[in-house]
Amino acid sequence: MKNESTTVLVTGGSRGIGAAACRLLAARGHAVAINYARDAAAAEALVSGIRAEGGQALAVQADVADAAQVAAMFERIDRELPLLAGLVNNAGVVDLPARVDEMDAARLQRMFAINVFGSFHCAREAVRRMSSKHGGRGGAIVNIGSAAARLGSPNQYVDYAAAKGAIDTFTIGLAREVATEGVRVNAIRPGIIETEIHASGGLPDRAKQMAPMVPMQRAGSPDEVAQAIVWLLSDAASYTTGAILDVSGGR
Repeated sequence: MKNESTTVLVTGGSRGIGAAACRLLAARGHAVAINYARDAAAAEALVSGIRAEGGQALAVQADVADAAQVAAMFERIDRELPLLAGLVNNAGVVDLPARVDEMDAARLQRMFAINVFGSFHCAREAVRRMSSKHGGRGGAIVNIGSAAARLGSPNQYVDYAAAKGAIDTFTIGLAREVATEGVRVNAIRPGIIETEIHASGGLPDRAKQMAPMVPMQRAGSPDEVAQAIVWLLSDAASYTTGAILDVSGGR
């Protein structure tokens, strides 16, 4: 993916791993579309910070679970930013710890609507713009999965783990589908990372509490995941597609 006059869309880009990726991508010369669902203030603050460093950024609101909102978001990016060359499917949610026999239909619907359907909606729009089959100039997609897909997250987030397992399969299938069309598709499975997502699941100290279970004996940082994202988007990874990279401290 060339740095000159290209845009990368990062969903869920206003905080955590997404925000770290936005900052690093902007520093590498990309225009960044920062998607957010509700926290406009955080997204605009990130835009201001990137612009203050001489970068180009735009905050774009959309609930990725809503296909119509996703389509409108991409249309706005088409109008206001340079050519789209990258997508980071980062938007995701967890819920309060629960066993499967305690989960209701509403919880499951939300979990898969955002974590799985949202990634499909965004990838569909990105492929329509980047694939040579559609007249595009190529690009790259990075899906953010989770080490939970391998571990299952029993007694906490089996629904989240299952959704992220779907992302692994989605990555492999889509990568092979568009491999001859100039589009690479890869995934990253972060492990225990110090972000706000733990608090949203009712466990604000989860990263610290689980650090002893990690072979490296610490949680990771959003910046460490962002470095992997940016590499997979770059031309340095030009022969890498369908890969799933664990950034999990050995866990």
